[in-house]
Amino acid sequence: MGHNNLLRKQVVSEIKKRRLIFFTFAFLVFFYLSISLIFGDMGFRKYMELNKRKTYLENQIKDIEKENKKLRSDTKLLKEDTFYKEKHAREEFGLARPDEYIFRYDDK
Repeated sequence: MGHNNLLRKQVVSEIKKRRLIFFTFAFLVFFYLSISLIFGDMGFRKYMELNKRKTYLENQIKDIEKENKKLRSDTKLLKEDTFYKEKHAREEFGLARPDEYIFRYDDK
């Protein structure tokens, strides 16, 4: 009976060792996958960086579209509206009609 009891203890001990090895291996795999998921090339941090860059670029696109819309409007006004042409020439280039004088004041 002592021999049978000793054999049972060895089997139980062997099962415990295998479980320990299995759980240790499972923990290491889980740990590696977690670290890879967070810090890897296609991980969560990279996703957050790319998402931030996407938002920044979308905002830039919106700003450029607004500027393009304004430039198209200005171009249309310059082609069609004579009052706007004259106003633009006076403000941007300092032009005047032949019988007008331009006075400039320096804010010094």
